[in-house]
Amino acid sequence: MLVGAGVCHLVPKQGIAGRRISESFCAAPGLDIVITYFTILPLVIGPLIDGWIGLLGGIAGQVIGMSTWEAIHEMIHRDATRGPRIVKVINRKVGRLRNFTATWITAIVTPVFWMIRVAELVVYPPLTWLVRLPPYKHAEWVNVSRQKFDGLVGHDLIWCLYCDWMTGVWSLATEMLRNVESFWCPIRFASGKKCENCAIDFPDINGGWVDANASMADVAATLDRMYTSEGDHPWFGHRVRLTVKGEELETLEATAR
Repeated sequence: MLVGAGVCHLVPKQGIAGRRISESFCAAPGLDIVITYFTILPLVIGPLIDGWIGLLGGIAGQVIGMSTWEAIHEMIHRDATRGPRIVKVINRKVGRLRNFTATWITAIVTPVFWMIRVAELVVYPPLTWLVRLPPYKHAEWVNVSRQKFDGLVGHDLIWCLYCDWMTGVWSLATEMLRNVESFWCPIRFASGKKCENCAIDFPDINGGWVDANASMADVAATLDRMYTSEGDHPWFGHRVRLTVKGEELETLEATAR
C-alpha cells in the first residue's frame, strides 16, 4: 500500500510525461486501475496466498498502510493540520471515536461500489449497441479532483477522495439506470411516496411516465412517442433531448423573426 502511494506521489514529479500519466490516473479508465490496486487486489491476493488468514492480512495491510500514509502526509503538511480541518469539526460534533468508527464503516461498501463500476464497464455497453441506449464518456463522471483543494491533507484528503470516487460511480450508474427504466418500464409506481422519493434520481417519474392507473395502450403510446427507429434512446429528460428541443425552439424563433 505504501509503495503504491509513493509511486502516486512520485509520478507527477517526473516532468511533463509524469504529469500526464498522473492526470490519467485521476480519471477513468486509469483511475479504475488505481482503485482496483488499493481496494480490491489485497482482498483477492490475500486469500489466494493463505485463505481466510490471507484475507484478514490483506485488510490489515490496507488499514495499516492507509493510517501510516495519513500520519506521514500530515507530518509533511503540519501547517495545514494546525489550521481548520473537516476532521476537527466533526470530532467536536460527534466525538473522535464515533467519527473514526463511522468513517471506517463506510469503507465496508467499497467492494460494492467497485462491482457497480464493473457493471458500468461490462453490462451497460452492450445495451448501447443492442437497443441504442446512449453511451457515456466515463471520465466525465468517474474522476477525482479534491486532491487539488488547498489545505486538504491526510485523513481529510483520503476520505474526501473516497467520496469523490464513489459519487462519480454512483451518479453514472444512476444515469444509466434512468435510460433502462424509461426505455423498458415508463410506468409510475402505485406508491405515491415511492414516486416522491425516487423522482429526484428518476425525473421521468414526473416527466413522462404514465400513471399507475393507466392502460397498457397508454404505455405503448408513450414508448412510441418518445422513441424513434433512428438515433439513440435516452431517458426522456436527457440533455440530448433538451438540446434538440432548444435548437428547434431557436430555429422557430429565427424563422418568426
